[in-house]
Amino acid sequence: MIRADGAEVSWDAQKKQWLVRIRRGEEVIRRPMPKTSSDAADDVLRSKAVETASDDGYAVDPSVVTIRR
Repeated sequence: MIRADGAEVSWDAQKKQWLVRIRRGEEVIRRPMPKTSSDAADDVLRSKAVETASDDGYAVDPSVVTIRR
């Protein structure tokens, strides 16, 4: 698995879903997260972000996941 530098979770109001941006150096990969409510708790969003990144072959430490509401 490739270690990512960080990840950011944000709500896409137009698509009505959470998006995760996985960052590794200059590379940024944007992926939709599995169905999660718009008012989900931060710890739920962090774990879903780590899971989404893992599905793409990236290892993300939950402590480097930021959440933008």
